[in-house]
Amino acid sequence: MPTEYLWGAPAGVLLLGYLLGSIPFGLILTRAFGAGDLRQIGSGNIGATNVLRTGRKGLAAATLILDALKGYAAVAIAEAIAPGMGVLAGAAAFVGHLYPVWLRFRGGKGVATLLGVALALHWPVGLVYAAVWLGLLGALRISSVAGMTAAVSAPVAAAFFDKFDHVPLLIACALLVLWKHRANIERLLDGTEPRVGSKAHG
Repeated sequence: MPTEYLWGAPAGVLLLGYLLGSIPFGLILTRAFGAGDLRQIGSGNIGATNVLRTGRKGLAAATLILDALKGYAAVAIAEAIAPGMGVLAGAAAFVGHLYPVWLRFRGGKGVATLLGVALALHWPVGLVYAAVWLGLLGALRISSVAGMTAAVSAPVAAAFFDKFDHVPLLIACALLVLWKHRANIERLLDGTEPRVGSKAHG
């Protein structure tokens, strides 16, 4: 195998993944449809939960879907052009969403993007992730609890399905999701974390 491939292919999929992941769909959609600058609304987060605060449920749903799709696309495209490197692209897409260069590295919390990555890597893991996320969101209406629990469920599900090669990435992503939710964790401990639909959720 040529040396340039050994270095070039991983670099290429990392760049591809990061660029896809860094697209701030929530910010783009809210601006395009006249809902304002998402960074100045609610929690300032660029994800679907904060988009919901604008009152535009359709934009929130579109943001969730597109954030998930960019994670899925990063893995799928990488596997098509460089088989076996989907994990790298998925990791890069996730990091790109959390730390987009276009927004001075202030991005989202990664829950939807991680869902897309999980679905692309091994769809049963993604289904478990989605079931945990949506199930808890419906039952508790606390977005942070649903998202963090779903992220933690991903490496557990991967291990259950004998996808141990995906476990390290999913553990790392889950830890980053928890880190990005540190303010939410503090509010949960204080008993002040709002529910979805309230004025301060995000």
